[in-house]
Amino acid sequence: MYLRLSRFLLPLVLTIVIQEFGGQFLNGGMARLPNATETLAAYGLAWGLLLLLLSPISQSAPMSLVLADNHQDFNTALRYLLMAALLIIFLQICLALTPLGHWIVDDLHRIDPSLGDLVRTVLLWTTPIIPIRGLSLLLTGQLIRVKQTAVMSYATGVSIVVGIGLVFLLLPVPIIRAHPIWLPILAALGMAVTEWGILALGFRRYVHWEAGRERRPLRYREIVQFVWPMAIMTLVQEFSRPLINLFIARQSDGALALAVLAVVYSLGQWPFRWQNEMRTLPPAFHAEDPGLRYTRRFMLACGLLSIASSLLLFWTPIRDILLLRLISVGPEFARQSYIPLRLFVIFSPIVAFRAWLHGLAYLQRRTWVMAPSGPVRLLALLSSLFLLPYAGLHGATLAVAALLSGFAAETATLWWGMSREA
Repeated sequence: MYLRLSRFLLPLVLTIVIQEFGGQFLNGGMARLPNATETLAAYGLAWGLLLLLLSPISQSAPMSLVLADNHQDFNTALRYLLMAALLIIFLQICLALTPLGHWIVDDLHRIDPSLGDLVRTVLLWTTPIIPIRGLSLLLTGQLIRVKQTAVMSYATGVSIVVGIGLVFLLLPVPIIRAHPIWLPILAALGMAVTEWGILALGFRRYVHWEAGRERRPLRYREIVQFVWPMAIMTLVQEFSRPLINLFIARQSDGALALAVLAVVYSLGQWPFRWQNEMRTLPPAFHAEDPGLRYTRRFMLACGLLSIASSLLLFWTPIRDILLLRLISVGPEFARQSYIPLRLFVIFSPIVAFRAWLHGLAYLQRRTWVMAPSGPVRLLALLSSLFLLPYAGLHGATLAVAALLSGFAAETATLWWGMSREA
């Protein structure tokens, strides 16, 4: 049983690790261009807003896994996804081209107009990522359902190769050196399209539905009931980064702090972000492991492995290799990253336990218990951002500490909700 669990999860883990590794190459490419700090800060701020906009459809994978087990229901889920994507694209264009975007990006964050223009450029030209990412997640849920998680690793691996290739090809191009912000835009678009293309090929080859099954078709109301609690939770999760960026940007040396935070976010998630994929284990393996005893032990072992990885990467000289050689930031930039990176070790056990609770909620179709965890996380985050500066925390250290308090509050609320409903 442990071998089956490992073979199922390993491709998902590799997918996340490859994504994070590719993100460092993208950061490294931006760091090697003129105006590196401004480019890193603009892209980090814009990407945080993009992730916030993506949150309503970011749960398309579990929705597809749990609800769409036949062709008719999959088409219903697809139509729902496309309607949601159109609405999100409209909102993103408003941020990029209307006075509302100027107020949110420039005035609210108190950043220079030149930096705000770069942020809006990223938001405008990354609008295709919205439907592409949504479709990729919908296909991912189906591939998980038929236990073909290796396809996801192939898709991510090839997309990262494409992204790295674009970085190396574009670095010496004169127009890119004159306008560095186009490097991450083109790389992000290339990676998104490549990942979707390979997932579509895998879906066509491996996903087959049983014919002749008579059952009530999936309705939009059921999709909304299943998705809305997760959407609220994810909306708050993704709002965390723009909210933190808002506070950090308004401090002294805000642009430098945002640049440090962009690197720290991407690098610090290496040891623990892959644990989020463990939430698919209970719904995927409940038939083979009815009591989930093996699944629970396996997830505990994964949590311990994540803690060990975080200690090795961020509490030893390896962190200097990552920062100074892989990403090529300066010594002072690296020093400002040390404490925030060390804090990430605490995320590992919290994320492992949260993944277990999410998996149970998916399996039992009790996603409504997730809804209160989002507002509680937001309350904890805001409290930390207001109170922790009095303890002397600022910059990226303040950001990561506040994020940690939000993670802890969210997980505690989710555990309380699952316990009450049990």
